[in-house]
Amino acid sequence: MQIKKKNLVFSGIGLIPLLINAQATKPNVIFILADDLGWADVGFNGSIFYETPNINKLASEGVQFTNGYAACPVSSPTRVSIMSGKYPARIQITNWIAGYQYGISKKQLSYYKLIAPDFPHNMPLEEITMAESFKNNGYKTYFIGKWHCAHDSAYYPQYQGFDINLGGWLKGSPNGDATKGRGYYSPYNNPYLTDGPENEFLTDRLTNEAIEYFKNNNSSPFFLFLSYYAVHTPIQPKPEKVAYYKQKAINMGLDTLPAFSTDFDWFRSHPQPKWHWKERIVQSSPEYAALVETLDENIGRLLSALSESGLDKETIIVFTSDNGGLSTAEGSPTSNLPLRGGKGWLYEGGIKEPYIIKAPGVTTPGSVCDIPVTSTDFYPTLLELAGIQPNQEQHVDGVSLVPALKGKKLKRKSIFWHYPHYGGKGDAPASAIRKGDWKLLEFYETGKVELYNLKNDISEKKELSQRYKSKAKRMLQELHTWQSNVNAKFPIENPDYEFQK
Repeated sequence: MQIKKKNLVFSGIGLIPLLINAQATKPNVIFILADDLGWADVGFNGSIFYETPNINKLASEGVQFTNGYAACPVSSPTRVSIMSGKYPARIQITNWIAGYQYGISKKQLSYYKLIAPDFPHNMPLEEITMAESFKNNGYKTYFIGKWHCAHDSAYYPQYQGFDINLGGWLKGSPNGDATKGRGYYSPYNNPYLTDGPENEFLTDRLTNEAIEYFKNNNSSPFFLFLSYYAVHTPIQPKPEKVAYYKQKAINMGLDTLPAFSTDFDWFRSHPQPKWHWKERIVQSSPEYAALVETLDENIGRLLSALSESGLDKETIIVFTSDNGGLSTAEGSPTSNLPLRGGKGWLYEGGIKEPYIIKAPGVTTPGSVCDIPVTSTDFYPTLLELAGIQPNQEQHVDGVSLVPALKGKKLKRKSIFWHYPHYGGKGDAPASAIRKGDWKLLEFYETGKVELYNLKNDISEKKELSQRYKSKAKRMLQELHTWQSNVNAKFPIENPDYEFQK
């Protein structure tokens, strides 16, 4: 099969001098993307049960964005937004591939009032990805881990700008085929990752591959995208780590607290199948804590190896996650409190992320930035940090954060979300806009609008749309204008809806 791939074409004026001057000092880039790791799952955001000393250390060495967001509350759209620099609604990949409503029974579907729009299951080859921009500017590009930007193999990382793809394919979890693979343990049943020795752990293996890569790549700058499958389900930690957290939960008195709640307004006002009605309100799962610890240990190993190789002074590090923590479904392994909701939701718990950028010579260690930023911003930011000409026709929705890294303001006023789907987490189709301290949500089942002031109400408990009607109206109009501009798709009424209160 012939794969159509695009080439970058630049005007010659000004570009050649830039590349010549940057040739000797081009920084390497390591982009670390966790899976399903919530904002509240790390120590520097307040977790006291989970232990993340290495991620905390990275935050202290770079700039921590306290209002860093994923472009979607589920995986695939956020990953596409990072690679493309575009909002998911613009590319129309607005749900995880293949999506919750695919493959469930008609009886299950009848519980839902709306039918979500269809969406593409492959990031188009016509998109000039971040990897392609680096590759076309002299970088070696390496992808390790979870892809989940495509269903078909012709759209995997090796066809989207990466010289090497190790582990990236259609699956969004480390399960592979549950009848053959062993989840986080080898054999992985992954056609792009050879099996390791018995009981090799996936997170360890991906880190080993990353370290081996940059140790052996001394001839040219590299762009390494390390996309961990952790901490996605199955919650399958190393057994030897679990006992420590069981005892820690006892020592903290967490074992005596009710871990779950179903008593919150959303579930009462938005009837959903009862198997979703379970929200974790306490971080107390020893298994999840152990899985988080292994992720953190491996990030520490990676950064230590980078330092030992002498590359740390010339390597940009990015760390974030693809959506909020899993708090309302699939066992609800974590709690996002004080944030509301979790994975699948457009409340803060579903979209707010750990968000760190460390750029030697640019960022001041321990800096904190409160400006709202989102995952579309990584593309233009990293190009500017690397001295690469902007690709403004591609990253149309992201803005460079370099001014913010230096303590300056950004010109952008608003950021947007559009999730016209059921994520299978008790959530419902919705869109949102954040403008300064204010956030507005619109829900499509009911047409209800909610307005919150996040500066005063990080938990989104005080709904203010009636108190500030003019502000809500203006923000809703801005949201609708944006949706029109990106040609957003919307859900329709479900003719098979049969839910009885």
